Amino acid sequence: FSHEATTAPRIPSTRLALHHFDTSYSLHLGALWPSVRAGLLCEPKYGALLNNFAAADHVPRELELLNATDFVSEAPQKVQQWQQGAAAGEAARACQEGSGEGRTMTQAETSPLLCASVSSKIKCYTFPRGDITRFRPARPDALGLLDYYLMDAASLLPVLALNVQPDEFVLDLCAAPGGKTLALLQTGFCGHLAANDISVSRTKRLYQILHSYVPKEVRDTVSVTSYDGRDWDQVKGGTFHKVLVDVPCTTDRHSAMEEDNNIFHKRRTKERQMLPMLQLQLLMAGILAARPGGEVVYCTCSLSPLQNHCVVERALDIAEAQFDISVHVEDLSHFRMLFQDTFSFFSDCRLGELVLPHLTANFGPMYFCKLRRM
Repeated sequence: FSHEATTAPRIPSTRLALHHFDTSYSLHLGALWPSVRAGLLCEPKYGALLNNFAAADHVPRELELLNATDFVSEAPQKVQQWQQGAAAGEAARACQEGSGEGRTMTQAETSPLLCASVSSKIKCYTFPRGDITRFRPARPDALGLLDYYLMDAASLLPVLALNVQPDEFVLDLCAAPGGKTLALLQTGFCGHLAANDISVSRTKRLYQILHSYVPKEVRDTVSVTSYDGRDWDQVKGGTFHKVLVDVPCTTDRHSAMEEDNNIFHKRRTKERQMLPMLQLQLLMAGILAARPGGEVVYCTCSLSPLQNHCVVERALDIAEAQFDISVHVEDLSHFRMLFQDTFSFFSDCRLGELVLPHLTANFGPMYFCKLRRM
């Protein structure tokens, strides 16, 4: 053999990632996989998270003229219209059938609950399905605060699911690079926000975002730390009303598209195989950091069941068996109804919700599951 033959050419990490996805996701997603795969390989779609701290009253008007809408405030309005239509139909049927007794509660009667479960202070503009207009870069206001933050709009769903209430203590366990941290602050409700990330270099990016978007008096309510999130319960156990656990994952979109910093690189095989274990440890730390009655949202930007509902199921078992903590999975199926016009949801998720990339609505992937520590 010649020397050349002994070293196989390096297969690009993106190719390895796609091969891996083709093998596992075609099983998990079945007939949906080709469409999801096409979405992963195309330019992602963004949302513009409005910065409530900036003097940028003109921005909504500017975005609306471009045909963008705030998907957060728009959702309950659509649901109400849809429900009024359904209720009218229901009433007409009841008249035809005589008495309306013994009927089940219609959606119209549960609608205030649906609307209340979405924080109205967060505003995120997106272009309609199929519209691939790009947003202009963010601009500073008179005081130098940027007017909006461009992010995958699906990343807001875990923050909306957390549903922060006034003066709550909130922990963002894996906070860098900072988009979700910024969204948590946009609720205006964090009494105190602990933003932690194990990576010191990544917390630098988090500081940058806080400085570019948040005034000093609000920054002072945020403590940025660089602990290993797995040890968080030893630092401050059982103190938070709300905990966001946005774990490191296979970042499927990045892995399919970008060579640099790709977890499918041959050198990172062990690290990749250990991800579900790391995710489980982080979720356990998040559960232990929540006070009784507190809520935890676990999320990833992966389609992998092993990183998504499997991690949640293991955590529920361990919480019960090792810590005698009962954890309840909260139903988020109303998110599917609220946001069906903006995102493409996977309807067969065993636990939690999953946004699938789709060519007409190319957000995600984004898995999120809400837990309550009893």
